[in-house]
Amino acid sequence: MPYIAEVSRRNPTCFVFLVDQSGSMAEPLAGAPGKTKAQGVADTINSLLYNLVIKTTTGTGLYNRYYVGVIGYGATTGPALPAALAGRTLIPIGDLANNPMRLDESRQLVPGQNGGTVERVVKRPIWVEPTAGGKTPMCRALGLAAEAVNGFLSLYPGCLPPTVFNITDGTASDGDPRGAATTLRGLASSDGNVLLFNIHLSAVAGQPVVYPARLPMPCSANTALLFEMSSPLPPPILATARNELPLDDGARGFAFNADLASFVRFLDIGTRADHRPRTGS
Repeated sequence: MPYIAEVSRRNPTCFVFLVDQSGSMAEPLAGAPGKTKAQGVADTINSLLYNLVIKTTTGTGLYNRYYVGVIGYGATTGPALPAALAGRTLIPIGDLANNPMRLDESRQLVPGQNGGTVERVVKRPIWVEPTAGGKTPMCRALGLAAEAVNGFLSLYPGCLPPTVFNITDGTASDGDPRGAATTLRGLASSDGNVLLFNIHLSAVAGQPVVYPARLPMPCSANTALLFEMSSPLPPPILATARNELPLDDGARGFAFNADLASFVRFLDIGTRADHRPRTGS
């Protein structure tokens, strides 16, 4: 059965996040009062990257089981990680951990040793800043992802197939993205084809649709296009997702009318790379 390759430092997998940074990302994000879509996306990706760092950190160090890339597309298109990581689209998780853009501090109340609560300063690394401006060159972003992923597959031909997340609120401004999506999904390791998941963000409160097996109706032509571009969930990944969601056979890596909560949940499920017990580091 495909999509069960062991994820280890010798055989890592990778996640690529394509982030719409067009002007419309300055609109509010549904379910997140006071936050723009750009801010909600940046916050969620920073939190997810931090969790990946924690997952790969042990008492003896950090193992590069994951490579990650963030490609922004808007007024400019290209890697959106800190300048210290410039020149590389895919970054081993150890290099990412050591090169945040900055550390943000916040104060949280936590249980005290003798009852009650105490205030604690919590520092969180920031790698991605909210950005909104320009058009939506989605085709270009998908092409850059394909170049990066193809290079990764040449180094790790037996890896758990990479997953690419396209996070957008609009329509491609540089042509029909289906051809670029088909090329990307056609890349493969010996364990299966690259997965492309699409998340359509909403500014208006509504019923989010996450991992559907059928096209949500009624919907726009752009929603139908993103659904068509999205990979069906392979059986091992579908089984993992069914631990939390009642999904039908044929479920696709697609989210429609996504608010902040459904966006976070979608990415959390989609980045659980280990679909079999790990036996090595």
